Amino acid sequence: MKTIFKNIKQLVQVREETLKPLRGSEMKELPVIDNAWLLVEDGKIADFGKMQDLPSFEGVSEVDASGKFLLPGWIDSHTHLVYAGNREQEFIDRINGLTYEEIAEKGGGIVNSAIKLQETSEEELYQQSARRLEEVMKMGTTAIEIKSGYGLTTAAELKMLRVIKKLKENYKLPVKATFLGAHAIPPEYKNDKDGYLDLLVNEMIPKVAEEGLAEFVDIFCEKGYFSVEDTHRVLEAGKKNGLRPKIHVNQFNAIGGIKAAVEHNALSVDHLEVMEPDDLDALEDSGTMPVALPSCSLFLGIPYSPARQILDAGLPLALATDYNPGSTPNGNMNLVISLACIKMKLNPEEAINAATINAAYAMDILDTHGSITKGKAANLILTEEIPSYGFMPYSFGANHINSVYINGKKV
Repeated sequence: MKTIFKNIKQLVQVREETLKPLRGSEMKELPVIDNAWLLVEDGKIADFGKMQDLPSFEGVSEVDASGKFLLPGWIDSHTHLVYAGNREQEFIDRINGLTYEEIAEKGGGIVNSAIKLQETSEEELYQQSARRLEEVMKMGTTAIEIKSGYGLTTAAELKMLRVIKKLKENYKLPVKATFLGAHAIPPEYKNDKDGYLDLLVNEMIPKVAEEGLAEFVDIFCEKGYFSVEDTHRVLEAGKKNGLRPKIHVNQFNAIGGIKAAVEHNALSVDHLEVMEPDDLDALEDSGTMPVALPSCSLFLGIPYSPARQILDAGLPLALATDYNPGSTPNGNMNLVISLACIKMKLNPEEAINAATINAAYAMDILDTHGSITKGKAANLILTEEIPSYGFMPYSFGANHINSVYINGKKV
């Protein structure tokens, strides 16, 4: 099947090739074609160019994109979309003055979500998660990473990962799974963290690998959760079982987790609300992508990742939602891009690059997604009639997407 988009006001993120992520000042560059056309064939981008050079095609379905922008779909490289229920009571507790740490100490937070998930059947968990996935697809997300970590028992962690696998099978967008058993210490191991780490390393990770349920391994490296020493142990066990590291780090404190992640060739380091000069130095010349999660900062009222500092150091940056029930109950990448511009001082070009090309790298799909490039998947966003692509982050909170396409098919 062939589809041609004609009269595109501006075709955005046009690249002949994308072999590596964008770093530093490169992120200010966003190639476009004005008054363009784009041909989709068999779910992939087949060709594109200026309307004045449009060839003649037969047997092609046409989409009139007059006044509209066409760009690659958003890629969300950090989510916890599979969870049970919600944590709205904790939202109220925070309004009433409790901190994220205080809520966790009284039995809330990740442990609260784990209890709900353990009590929820796999089918019900799948149905809740599928509704969320369909919602974010309509908001422009065309590739997504999903973590476990709300199980905290072998059975419940495997249940989460099987749900992610089922989502991958039933929906056509790329879905990557991350094992995050080291998300928190369950109550039964409150005074025996080493015992829980033994369970993670000796039972959970081998079973995840045996069933082929994840591509990545993750850990929450933070005071009160898991130390740098714990991080080395879990990431090494994951690597031995074929799982590449991605890591939660520097959300509240900088304790050396970024250096540990780079030593293990982590694909990404995510959160980064707190950054020290040593952290920037550790990332230099590495293959590890810094990932900022600005909607988490909005919801918790914590600092935003110092994006300008990261880019001024010549490093790359990706954006993601952190969609989860406790600190970011929202999977809207459009809001993330607006927050990156408003609160992190990215310009629209940098924000779009961070949510497409660099986000694709952070999901390990850069060779097939993230740009308007011949041969890449036709995962696309067609906007409404708007004055510029910068209008999308400017007009925050509004939906300026006309339609979303995955493999060339309208969602």
